[in-house]
Amino acid sequence: MMAIPLIIGDVEKLALATILGGIIGLEREARHRPTGLRTNLFICVGAAMFTILSDQLAGAHTGDHTRIAAQIIPGIGFIGAGSIIHARGDLVTGITSAATLFVVASVGMAVGGGLPWLGIFATLLILGVLSVLGLAERWMNLKRMIYCYEVTDSDPTRMSAEINDVLEPLHTLMFNVQVAPTPRHVRLQFECTGTRKQQAAILRNLQQSRKFETVVSLGPVQAE
Repeated sequence: MMAIPLIIGDVEKLALATILGGIIGLEREARHRPTGLRTNLFICVGAAMFTILSDQLAGAHTGDHTRIAAQIIPGIGFIGAGSIIHARGDLVTGITSAATLFVVASVGMAVGGGLPWLGIFATLLILGVLSVLGLAERWMNLKRMIYCYEVTDSDPTRMSAEINDVLEPLHTLMFNVQVAPTPRHVRLQFECTGTRKQQAAILRNLQQSRKFETVVSLGPVQAE
């Protein structure tokens, strides 16, 4: 049975692109990702707008209907590269955020090109991959992340040595260390890389060491 195409106007296309980009952006915003609601929404609407303009301007001036739309891909690649951060060693973060921007642009192009059902299906697929596969990665202990921790103690001179003594059996090191003295004690924040189970072991060992006044995990620093 042949599918019946959905014919919508240019204004409706932009409205749909706004909704689809906003839905993906809300998922990213809810997870505190670097590319959130406005970024995904603007990219989806922009891709749809450029696709519409590419067709309209070419039709009015007998030009190439794909000339403007073809420039969307390298443009999104430039924006995506800015969201990728080389954090430490071989750990690179932000790749998922960059890839999300890439597919969000394709959703906008699908809507702008008159394929709204394709854009809707792609949006549902993107949401499923981000949520379900993200949970599977963490459950299977596959993904390495950067976590931030804060410890407090009264003697700042021995804090670093004691933290490294706790981390040594776990074969990890602290980096991005920041020290802030207060009238009562000294706060020391640092970051560590590792999988979910490794991060849980780091927090547990720090708390069980009883060498510090308080030990708090501040959560992931740069999540995908």
